[in-house]
Amino acid sequence: MVIDIFDQKILCSKCDKLMQKNRFEKNGFILRALVCPNCNEKLVHPIDEQEYLKFKNLKNKQFHVKMRLVGNSYAVSIPKEIVSFMNQINNEMNQHTRMMDDMVRLCFEDFGKVSLNFGENNPEEIEK
Repeated sequence: MVIDIFDQKILCSKCDKLMQKNRFEKNGFILRALVCPNCNEKLVHPIDEQEYLKFKNLKNKQFHVKMRLVGNSYAVSIPKEIVSFMNQINNEMNQHTRMMDDMVRLCFEDFGKVSLNFGENNPEEIEK
């Protein structure tokens, strides 16, 4: 049985006070942390920090993909590296979902810019 280090009592390295569990959001990620009530020192959970660093590396990476005509629409492939990362995060959050045939939200944001949202929007909620 593996014990999570954050389930143990941890003292702040600066002021020797007992740190308290907390969560904070960074670029859409919820990171678990321990925070010192005295000096506000933060200690981020190592697994969450590792996943966040993977996200940052993927976010900074540029992919060049082809746009193809399929019937009356155009199709763009999404690199497997991105979908695998998203599936891994979903599985860790106990949302066992498959990406195939899932509805996504596509928005024309600005001239030359389209965004694709894999959020939990229902198809009925997607604006047309």
